Amino acid sequence: MRLLNQISSKHLKGDLFGGLTAAVIALPMALAFGVASGAGPEAGLWSAVFIGLFAALFGGTPTLISEPTGPMTVVMTAVIANLTASNPTHGMAMAFTVVMLAGVFQILLGVLRLGRYITQMPYTVISGFMSGIGCILIVLQLGPALGQKAPPGGVVGTLQNLPQLVTGVQPLEFALAAVTMAILWFTPQRFKKLLPPQLLALVAGTIISLTLMPALNASGEDIRRIGEISAGFPSLQMPFFGVNEWRLMLTDAAVLGMLGCIDALLTSVVADSLTRTEHNSNKELVGQGLGNLVAGLFGGIAGAGATMGTVVNIQTGGRSALSGIVRALVLMLVILAGSGLAARIPLAVLAGIALKVGFDIVDWGFLKRAHRISAKGALILYLVIGLTVLVDLIVAVAVGVFVANMLTIDRLSQKQSDVVKSISTADDDLDLPQEEKALLDAGKGRVLLFQLTGDMIFGVAKTIGREHNAIGQCNAVVFDLGAVSHLGVTAALAVENAVEEAVKAKRHVYVVGAAGTTRKRLEALKLFELLPADHTQLSRGEALAAAVEAIKIEP
Repeated sequence: MRLLNQISSKHLKGDLFGGLTAAVIALPMALAFGVASGAGPEAGLWSAVFIGLFAALFGGTPTLISEPTGPMTVVMTAVIANLTASNPTHGMAMAFTVVMLAGVFQILLGVLRLGRYITQMPYTVISGFMSGIGCILIVLQLGPALGQKAPPGGVVGTLQNLPQLVTGVQPLEFALAAVTMAILWFTPQRFKKLLPPQLLALVAGTIISLTLMPALNASGEDIRRIGEISAGFPSLQMPFFGVNEWRLMLTDAAVLGMLGCIDALLTSVVADSLTRTEHNSNKELVGQGLGNLVAGLFGGIAGAGATMGTVVNIQTGGRSALSGIVRALVLMLVILAGSGLAARIPLAVLAGIALKVGFDIVDWGFLKRAHRISAKGALILYLVIGLTVLVDLIVAVAVGVFVANMLTIDRLSQKQSDVVKSISTADDDLDLPQEEKALLDAGKGRVLLFQLTGDMIFGVAKTIGREHNAIGQCNAVVFDLGAVSHLGVTAALAVENAVEEAVKAKRHVYVVGAAGTTRKRLEALKLFELLPADHTQLSRGEALAAAVEAIKIEP
């Protein structure tokens, strides 16, 4: 595995323009997410720099743009709120430590080569999870958009205090948020190609607040703004573990790390489809982890691959990791040289930008169609959304995946149950050679062919147990495993149990066709030790002939 990402000068012009355009878009988003998280605008800006730089250098998707994202910000907001409430003195230091731990978690997943498994979950769960996060972001920004501080208690606290928020609305700040969202929603497509609507909304909202708003502000209260942003390089944040909070920190780090993996790898798939390339999932996780680790060390919030920045980067010519490096360097120059200009940006404008991101995260297209595609799928979708918004992100994913897997296993088990057959008399529907059908007929119902086909997962064990009850009516049993492609542990134990019962009942037992991993699994169970050697090394036809001969000589 090569250390650095695919950095090339073949598309120098496109990479430079793509990186510059992505930086322009990243600026308002980083400010908005930094403020929304509670860590401050500097945390969002430096996170966009460090995560973007290190993910571009060491990741596995050349065109991926990494920065703070809506889903990561939602979790980061909860992390900061919980830790600062638990330990006001060191809560913020612990929050940055959680970001570092999330990075380490991602690096481990990449090193262990688990990248390709991260996004292998049902779309209903992914859609519900992301839609739930979008709903959370929308709810958490209602307070700032109405000109007030977000109430404590997260989503539930905001919903409970919604009447008070509406009653105490600050008209001018609410108007700024509304104007911001209107610009983001209704900017014509031809103008979007010239100037990103996020930057247009940021500039327009700030200018309106500085020119028109003072004349309209009869109360004399100033509009809440970002305030001064430090122009220097961020100071190093040493890891800090609270004695009482370390378990919470580890849990939060796992949530952030896993969400970052899902967010980044889903965006990598989008980048692949646009560039007709294939990313390296494990390498990408290492790059994302290094980015979050460094971001946490310098007081940045957690981030991941950003779909909007990635798509814009590709559409404007970005083709190698050089575009991501250019974007990070441009952002760094803006922070160091022009941070004073950001002090006058109204918080309501940033809330409007974050609100629009929340609406964009919600999977409206699938929500409208889910109930028509599958009632069970729609149930999982709504369940995951509800759990994400009202309970916990990890609980939502765990329950969603569990329910989806159980439904899938039940469906597969029912399908596989149809290919578990116990046959004692031949008929025209049997897929057997004529000579083997003749042998079954010669057995006169006293020879049972027990046939298994395909993948024998654990859900089939019950069917195997039910079918082998027919053994009691026969004198000889031939277990045919020749068409078994996979024999699960539970199914293997069910076969072993069926063989043992037949042997105890003094039946003539033959096991045929077992090969490869199926045979190895049965050998590990020592099943073949229950039978004479010549009863496990015959073909199906030879075993049927031997069974018929054995019952002929019985008294």
